[in-house]
Amino acid sequence: MMAMPACANAPERSIRPALKPAPPVEGIVARSALGGELAFAVIDMQSGNLLEGQGANTALPPASVAKAMTALYALEALGAGYQFRTRLVATGPVSDGVLRGDLVLAGGGDPTLDTDMLAAMAAELVRGGVRQVTGKFLVWGGALPFVEAIADDQSVQAGYNPSVSGMNLNYNRVHFEWQRAGSDYSVSMDARSNRHRPAVSMAQMQVANRSSPLYTYRRTAVQDQWSVARSALGNSGSRWLPVRHPELYAGEVFRGLAQVQGLALPAPEITRNAPAGQDLVTHRSEPLQAMLRDMLRFSTNLSAEAIGMTASAARQGRPASLGASAAQMSDWARMRFGMSSARMVDHSGLGADSRVSMTDLANMFRLSGQDGALRAILREHPFRDASGNLRPRTDMDVRAKTGTLYFVSALGGYLRAPGGRDLAFAICSADLARRARVAGGQVDRPEGTAAWSQQARLMKQELLLRWAQAHS
Repeated sequence: MMAMPACANAPERSIRPALKPAPPVEGIVARSALGGELAFAVIDMQSGNLLEGQGANTALPPASVAKAMTALYALEALGAGYQFRTRLVATGPVSDGVLRGDLVLAGGGDPTLDTDMLAAMAAELVRGGVRQVTGKFLVWGGALPFVEAIADDQSVQAGYNPSVSGMNLNYNRVHFEWQRAGSDYSVSMDARSNRHRPAVSMAQMQVANRSSPLYTYRRTAVQDQWSVARSALGNSGSRWLPVRHPELYAGEVFRGLAQVQGLALPAPEITRNAPAGQDLVTHRSEPLQAMLRDMLRFSTNLSAEAIGMTASAARQGRPASLGASAAQMSDWARMRFGMSSARMVDHSGLGADSRVSMTDLANMFRLSGQDGALRAILREHPFRDASGNLRPRTDMDVRAKTGTLYFVSALGGYLRAPGGRDLAFAICSADLARRARVAGGQVDRPEGTAAWSQQARLMKQELLLRWAQAHS
């Protein structure tokens, strides 16, 4: 190579370092030995051209990558500044500290409401002068349709598969803790948060003398009744379990918090009628954009469902069901982004019957990336080795949403290659035959799923590196 003369001015074209030839896709896929189907699409952000694809038009479960679609759906319907409201409503007048009527805890669908926030509402109510309630204590969750469980093929104890309602608390999970006490166990069920730990009685636990199943669940009219296998407990431990009576859960917790403030309330009752009266206290959630950032980062299923159904309600009125709301979002995706393959059954991606092609998903990222709103709230995608250790990379930037179900692994978002070229991509590996054999089993981690997920993650990383090299 000839030496270039020194020059005080910047060259007209920057000189990029030579890149190694990109490895063939076939070798990457063969090394993973995942089986099932692999589909991916890589699209140039500027031109919209499909640069690489395999099975790109095959509709597969997007898993939690669906939450990116939900985020776009909600931002358009509600706006980035939207806030959920949870209210304490008086149905009668308040005079001399006495509310002569009912007190209603009215949910507005807020998926992030926690016990600390309810405690603040109880304190504000009492500070406002309410010392007695002559009527009932009612809880209303009718702002959204009730969903007993997001997906019907998960283990009963899966805390990420709770009920959904207009009244949600602690992501509709209850904290179960156990401690060996002699030859037996002491157990507790509570609604803990950072500052408060109120016990609850609407969720009950029994320790059973059996080896399996690990947990059983029975829903009565007023309780979540659980049992756990004694042989699985060890000396002590804890976990979060899903709540199936969200209104009664929130009502019981609020009643206890009000009692601490000196306000005695009757046992909570559920009301199906939207409350009419004076708002005594209103709690507002953080703005939607911040909520969506957390939803995408922590992949909270309840947030996706509550936000998605609230978006549907804003567009066409309160949806009849979660499925109806997901169908509305699918119709919107077809109209907004041309996603003809989109057939969603929920807003979180937990339901494995949702389908979308990688071409449609990658193109959604490309089209929505023009204003940068989605990219700004997607987290940086980390690279890890086979042992799970971080492998920082400074030569490329990946902002993406992951998605994982048993024997389904997906990833979608944005890749900035070393030369600065911007790409939109979507990948999904799915062995639906193996998934069908383990779905609905009452275990926390079916055999083979952890190893399969790790191999899928490593394969996706290799594909990202390949695309960065090939399209820099």
